[in-house]
Amino acid sequence: MDRRSALVAGLAAGLFSLAAAPVFARCEGVAPGARPQNTSRQYVGQTLDEIVERGTLTIAVYEDFPPYSWDDAGTPRGVDVEVGRILAEGLGVKPEYRFVQAGENTQTDLMSYIWRGTVQKEPVSNVMMRVPYNSEFTCLVEQVVFTGQYAKEEVAIAYRLDAYPDAVPSDKPRHEGGPVPAYFRFDTVAVENDSISDFYLTAFPGGQIGPNIHRFPDMAKAMKALVAGEVMAAMGPRAQLQFGAAEGVAVHQPPLPGFALGSWTVGIAVHQSHRDLAYALDDAIAAALADGRLAAAYAAYGLTFTPPER
Repeated sequence: MDRRSALVAGLAAGLFSLAAAPVFARCEGVAPGARPQNTSRQYVGQTLDEIVERGTLTIAVYEDFPPYSWDDAGTPRGVDVEVGRILAEGLGVKPEYRFVQAGENTQTDLMSYIWRGTVQKEPVSNVMMRVPYNSEFTCLVEQVVFTGQYAKEEVAIAYRLDAYPDAVPSDKPRHEGGPVPAYFRFDTVAVENDSISDFYLTAFPGGQIGPNIHRFPDMAKAMKALVAGEVMAAMGPRAQLQFGAAEGVAVHQPPLPGFALGSWTVGIAVHQSHRDLAYALDDAIAAALADGRLAAAYAAYGLTFTPPER
């Protein structure tokens, strides 16, 4: 099973709940994980000077995860690949992508790919993409610097136009037209198994939707089922819905009552001992947000870009 959406759900339980708290109070009562002792240098990563001298930035991206990152016959593709290229250009070096698997949770991924290495003793990467930013989580994982917030993710609903012929055209405000969760008491909806959309619909309203939820291993397969007419709608991250949509399928963002996890910010992760690298990469993201390169990276894949609340 693809756990990437479940990873977001796992750390998002307190999403933004502590974001406005002072730094000294934000981490109160949060026990950080133990830092590794006597870790070999190959598992700590390189300094900014070493990266520049070497001429490459190693970037961990999730494998087989369109539209964010995937290997297209030997060519890295996806939004996160483009953002990684922006990071490397900001340092004046070339990007070197490492496609990695999603683990049991986000802490495991950060441990494997940023601050300790895998059980196979593979070296860590300099930076990891698509790390959900959560204020409390930054206190829990002291081994990592969370920075470079580059986009906001939002949950949406894709639907077949022939199933909802009275839907308001897409040029209307985003909350108008199309199905809302209450429709799924009667209509079929596809979700990624164990994703935040799955959890939300399973509990709403009082479990009445359950029989109409069709679960798939990943969002790409859920969207293929929608396009094929096997279901009437699909719910998940807007970018994945848009990327998987075809003629006759529309995407909208209706009100989601009681859904505290309907949006989150994604950024990058760097080993805590390389803060100068983190600062440089954050500057590269800020510049790309300002001059439109990040928005262009999303547009290149037909996706709507929502900037982060930095």
